[in-house]
Amino acid sequence: MDERKRDSMIVYLRHRMDDFGISPDDLASFLATPSLGADTGRYRSAGGDTWSDEGAMPQWLKQATSAGQSIGHFELPGGTLAQPAKQTDADWKNDPFAGSPLAGSSHPRP
Repeated sequence: MDERKRDSMIVYLRHRMDDFGISPDDLASFLATPSLGADTGRYRSAGGDTWSDEGAMPQWLKQATSAGQSIGHFELPGGTLAQPAKQTDADWKNDPFAGSPLAGSSHPRP
């Protein structure tokens, strides 16, 4: 990534953090805190459902794998579940990455 793109991404991320009320200290604190036992899992869906690979496979994962999705797609790094970001009423109309792969599938498109 060239320096101009990197700087643009930093500006974008700072703007989004402001929209969600996340400070750099909040982010550093979250990254430095290990996940607690209650928040562990091996797989997580886009909706936040988790499965620890113990017991019967949950319906959301059965459906996804039956549809051809790899189970590895849902696997969490290190088998730990990070807390999903809290959703707010952010204004996505001016999102410069809307419609691009950087926008992800969890954000509404303008």
